[in-house]
Amino acid sequence: MPELPEVETVRRGLEKYVLGKIICDAETFHPRAIKPSSIAGLSAVNGAKILAVHRRGKFLWFELNREITLVAHLGMSGQLLVQPSLATKQPHLRAKLGLGKGIRPKKIRDEIRFIDQRTFGWLSVEQLTNGIPTCVEHIAFDPFAKEFNIKQVVSNIKRKKTAIKPALLSQGVVSGIGNIYADEGLWRARIHPEIICEDLSESEIKKVITSTVSVMKGAIKAGGTSFDEQYKNVNGESGYFSRSLSVYGREGQPCSRCSTAIRRIAFANRSSHFCPRCQR
Repeated sequence: MPELPEVETVRRGLEKYVLGKIICDAETFHPRAIKPSSIAGLSAVNGAKILAVHRRGKFLWFELNREITLVAHLGMSGQLLVQPSLATKQPHLRAKLGLGKGIRPKKIRDEIRFIDQRTFGWLSVEQLTNGIPTCVEHIAFDPFAKEFNIKQVVSNIKRKKTAIKPALLSQGVVSGIGNIYADEGLWRARIHPEIICEDLSESEIKKVITSTVSVMKGAIKAGGTSFDEQYKNVNGESGYFSRSLSVYGREGQPCSRCSTAIRRIAFANRSSHFCPRCQR
């Protein structure tokens, strides 16, 4: 699933191409492309001007010159590509937004194409409350938000009786962190993923968060992490941070710090990768 670095890479890419453009031809090609709770169909954004592209955690939304917004969640395999309108349509094209200039553009030159092989992603037309879409209101600030309060987040995690790994994945505590970057952040902080939050000191929890943020900053610079064709940036290019991963997906390979074989354990319907010597 695309995590914060991948979604931020997509947001930055969209920002280069779509600001100031008019959505002049919004179409849906699959019933699951639109979230069931969407207050309107995709055609509701026809004629709207894109003013900005925002992100919180793994959620993206387009600020429009209207009282509604268009939200996107990439799910497991979603992509938002910016392509010429005459480009060949992809097999898993679920929706598209034709872009033009002016109130009544004569020619559609580019399209935002929503591609989603596994159909777990979605688009949604929503109301805004203080500039935040309805579905994002319950999502915690991510570490790159100016409102992020690391002291409060550390305190909240410290009170939890769960292991540190699922605490990091809880989008109501801190958003944007998924399986890849949780594993990498825990490895950098030398913390075992199964240690109970209450048993960690506040300084250890803070180190986990700052280490994870450091990993994600590196991933953003590398354009995110791609393991297959399911994650691409808006130009259809793969990210290359997979070359810099220390534990995720490296089961049986030597730890770069101590040469101990990386282990993988089943963890809440997921996998956790860690070094049994460095992380205790």
